Amino acid sequence: MSPTPNPLTPFIEYHGACLPDGGFATHLASLGGDIKDTLWSAAALIDAPELIRQVHLDYFRAGADVAISATYQATFERLGERGVDRDHAARLMRSAVALARDAAAEIAVGRVGPAPIVAASVGPYGAYLADGSEYTGDYGLSVEELREFHRHRLDVLAGSGCDILAIETIPSLPEAEALVSLLAGYPEMPAWISFSCRGPRNVCDGTPFARALEVAASAPSVIAAGFNCTEPVHAPSLIEIAAEGSLPVICYPNAGGGTRGTEGWTWNAHPPEEFVNDALEWHRSGASAIGGCCGTTPADIAGLAAVFRGP
Repeated sequence: MSPTPNPLTPFIEYHGACLPDGGFATHLASLGGDIKDTLWSAAALIDAPELIRQVHLDYFRAGADVAISATYQATFERLGERGVDRDHAARLMRSAVALARDAAAEIAVGRVGPAPIVAASVGPYGAYLADGSEYTGDYGLSVEELREFHRHRLDVLAGSGCDILAIETIPSLPEAEALVSLLAGYPEMPAWISFSCRGPRNVCDGTPFARALEVAASAPSVIAAGFNCTEPVHAPSLIEIAAEGSLPVICYPNAGGGTRGTEGWTWNAHPPEEFVNDALEWHRSGASAIGGCCGTTPADIAGLAAVFRGP
């Protein structure tokens, strides 16, 4: 079997780096979207799909190469608790990818270089719990139980028309093992796996980051691996570890300076040039796909695009 094509490669070869988008919920909230719902940004799939499309457009206009769909917290279980039946839930997940693809098609007209692509977000079990456990991985579930949780949503998203699966914010080795085993059922669908990390050398459940990357790389369809939703202060060490592996390194950390309260995270204002300066160092250290997670904005991605694309 031939290797799974890497849809990030054209951007890396053309520009020197691939730029995923930034914090989806951060920008959604700035446009008036409600992110206090237990569905987080996925609630807009039901209530305000036009805002989802606008978020994608704004990131693409800023220079992003990859839109990550609003499916991070869209699970059959959570949607079911909102009274959404399984058929409707599957349609909502597919609609999230369609909204991103529509934005990508609009922005592709007149863009120089590779056309933008869409990644379908596959969030962790902790995103369904909505209790912060995606930052601990302490679920008390077996690999088989985690496999069953992810199986049907992964099937929907793999067939949604996305270009790549973004398996992101994975906090534990068992969850990575569950997802890697499921990817065997979709050998032609490329995926990246990014972990949430609690320090400079470990994912959130304490597993050495190097070991987690080995598990990610064991799936032939995984074309990049790294970390997201992690404090940027840990990025240099994590990139150094990831660069020793066999896969291209993807990183999209948080903005930094965030505090988690009873109603979610708040983020300190940061100048985009600070994020850009950090990102340039990450690129020099070996990261080839660089974006932002919580607290980052289109201004941050525009700063990256100005550096990697030129004025």
